[in-house]
Amino acid sequence: MKTLVIAEKPSVAADFARVLGKFTKNGNHFENDSMIIACAIGHIVELFMPQDIDKKFKWWSLATLPIIPEKFKTKPIEKQKDRFNELKKLMSREDVGSLINACDAGREGELIFTYIYDLAKCKKPVKRLWLSSMTKEAIIDSFKNLRDGEEMKPLQDAARCRSESDWLIGINGTRAITGRMFGQRSRQMATVGRVQTPTLTLVYEREKLIKNFIPTAFWRLRGDFSLSEGDYVGYFVKPNFKKGDNEHDRADRIWEKPEAERILTAAQSFEKGLVTDTKKRTRQNAPLLYDLTSLQRDANTRFSFPAGKTLKVAQSLYEKHKLITYPRTDAKALPEDYPETCAGVLKNLQGGYQELANRVLKNNWVIPSNKRVFDNKKISDHFAIIPTDIVPNNLSIDEEKIYDLIVRRFIAIFYPAAEFDVTTRITTLGEYDFKTEGKVLVIPGWMEVHGRASLQQDNLPPFSEKDGSPAQADVNEVALEEEATTPPPRYSEATLLSAMEGAGKFVEDEELADAMKEKGLGTPATRAQIIEHLIREHYLERDQRELIPTVKAESLIEFLKHADIAQLTSPTMTGEWEFRLHQIEHGKLSRKDFMDGITEMTEKIVQNTKQFEETKLAEESDLISPSDNLPMMESLRAYRSQDEKVTIYKIMGNRKLSKDEIRTLFKDRVLGPLDDFKSKAGKPFSAMLKMDDEYKVKFDFGSSGDDSSSGVPENIEQYPVVGQCPKAKLGLCTHKDGKIYETPTAYICENHNKEGTNCSFRVSRTLLSRAIPTDQFQKLLTEKKTDLIDKFRSKKTNRYFSAHLILKDDGTIGFEFAPKEPKAAKKTATKKVAKKKTATKKKVTKSETEDEAEEE
Repeated sequence: MKTLVIAEKPSVAADFARVLGKFTKNGNHFENDSMIIACAIGHIVELFMPQDIDKKFKWWSLATLPIIPEKFKTKPIEKQKDRFNELKKLMSREDVGSLINACDAGREGELIFTYIYDLAKCKKPVKRLWLSSMTKEAIIDSFKNLRDGEEMKPLQDAARCRSESDWLIGINGTRAITGRMFGQRSRQMATVGRVQTPTLTLVYEREKLIKNFIPTAFWRLRGDFSLSEGDYVGYFVKPNFKKGDNEHDRADRIWEKPEAERILTAAQSFEKGLVTDTKKRTRQNAPLLYDLTSLQRDANTRFSFPAGKTLKVAQSLYEKHKLITYPRTDAKALPEDYPETCAGVLKNLQGGYQELANRVLKNNWVIPSNKRVFDNKKISDHFAIIPTDIVPNNLSIDEEKIYDLIVRRFIAIFYPAAEFDVTTRITTLGEYDFKTEGKVLVIPGWMEVHGRASLQQDNLPPFSEKDGSPAQADVNEVALEEEATTPPPRYSEATLLSAMEGAGKFVEDEELADAMKEKGLGTPATRAQIIEHLIREHYLERDQRELIPTVKAESLIEFLKHADIAQLTSPTMTGEWEFRLHQIEHGKLSRKDFMDGITEMTEKIVQNTKQFEETKLAEESDLISPSDNLPMMESLRAYRSQDEKVTIYKIMGNRKLSKDEIRTLFKDRVLGPLDDFKSKAGKPFSAMLKMDDEYKVKFDFGSSGDDSSSGVPENIEQYPVVGQCPKAKLGLCTHKDGKIYETPTAYICENHNKEGTNCSFRVSRTLLSRAIPTDQFQKLLTEKKTDLIDKFRSKKTNRYFSAHLILKDDGTIGFEFAPKEPKAAKKTATKKVAKKKTATKKKVTKSETEDEAEEE
């Protein structure tokens, strides 16, 4: 009888046939006298969709929810029917007596095989191949040490529970929330899920912190000191400082200006300061070996690789080149019987790695008792990502980068710790201490592997006999520096991966937090997919390294909060699920108990969504309705007049309208053109908003003959003249006396784009979400510069900033920012600078430069 081997993908099946030898290819499978090697193509079987269960579920309706199947049935994925039928036919052959599940060694690989096996109604015995490396030796060894199929039953149960619970939450939650948010016939969709929605919440809540952040001023007292050997700088530190409730508090920050000025005055009275140094040797161990998440973080930080790209490259290094071990791992340690294998890998490393690796072998640094490297308790399905003993050949540039990260991390883990001399210098002026820290690398250790053997940081000038005993420093200057607290940075993929991996810090229950430390939000294999899915669904935008939530994300998360569906926004839910899935894998929880809990949660999500009535949350706003002159009622998504004639949605064209913009729309019955709307496909477009006589608001793309980028409105003379076209003076406007009119949407030259003219002067009345007042525009024309205008909003960062509008020499408009005060020049070691008794320096943070104001 023959054994049928089912691999997860064609490339792996081909590798098995090559290594095991003497196979003949027959269509999509390989065969010899004792074995058939076939393959899936990832997932080829899926759960029934609602319309497969009952035709009535084809139409999305709140009335048919929740959809709770009595039994989860499966079907072949439409495009993979032929592949499934091939495998089913092979399983049913009379000469096939047993099967080997050779899909990827993990929960998802188990699910792929189990779904195929069950749908084919196969009853033949199964063994499990468990691979962590694709080298020839590893493949042969794994085929000799197959696991029993029954041993994998708990993992199968966990895989089924993961799949079915995602279906219940995803299908029911998405249908219910989409119906309530957009209407049952809307083409828009609000997808939700047990991992994607808490992940999105992390990014959204960070964005809220940034937008709502109010900077708080603080002062630091800086001292410039001189010793005979050179200068250094110290900062005043509060005595006996302890961290309190203020997360921004530091030992060197003074929160009250009078107190800062009092200390400044006292410190400036000293010409000398008593100097004491405390030196200690510190050790820094090499970073742990890579798991997938830490590899993705480093690749994003160093090369700006998206997480999905890093996984794709790592998968190629594993499957195609056989250069690394299994990449989809959450472990950072190796098996305790792996020291000999590691020595063999080090021995085979070539090129620039050879000398570094030979030092490890020569000094016997591969130590079996080193639990930072070899520890069975820190390994789950797979161990850390390390290189194999294969010599690389014909790698792409991206493959070389990822391979280099993995190899250097592997070599470095065996090197001794790096050692630093850390000096803490206290310069005392009476009762006031000024602190300076210096750090010098004295023993490179593992840093040598990364080319940092000569790294030096903040080397302090030493004191000598010339400075007296005890040593005293000259006080060159003492000054105040005014600064302000800053909001947390936006998430990058690197920091979001860390937040997903360590989401336990958002969980109060200790047991759940422990599970989250192991699994976090998602698994190493799925986190990249989750981020890409959120971008694909237009919940997140990738702006260089930053991830920015869209207005669609804001709408969803705020809806879930107001509808009391916190289960979908809290990491606690995923922590609980991962903890229970972990229990199922280890036979400590039944599949039925898990699914009963998921069913109950699904029913609650649907119930809360159905019961939610947005209008009941409405409160009076400060917007006055144009229909009844009464305050508009503000609900979650809209402003409505009390006579119910006017409804203004807060978000139109995937763009959030500000209250000032809505007021302009009410006053002028037109707004824009605005250039940051986005289509459902995520493509930007420009348009005006117009309100008709029945208070209905619609998009206008300039086809009505009104003010648009293609020309001036008809009867422009009805609008007020605010100045003369600046291009007329330059000879760039056909008529020397070109007049600028203030229309509802723009300041525009009467000759703009007229036939037979060549003037292009037009400035929108709203730039970067900020209305430009008439008096400021007139000042721009006459003085070539406005006053400082606040509340411009950056397209890139979505943050507010202040700037002057300026009229350039060529008649175009630009921004000018408040100048940043230069830092004082550094003092020399021997020259003493006169003290400034009232010196106060203020740091000015320059707003991020905007693109030049558009001039059409």
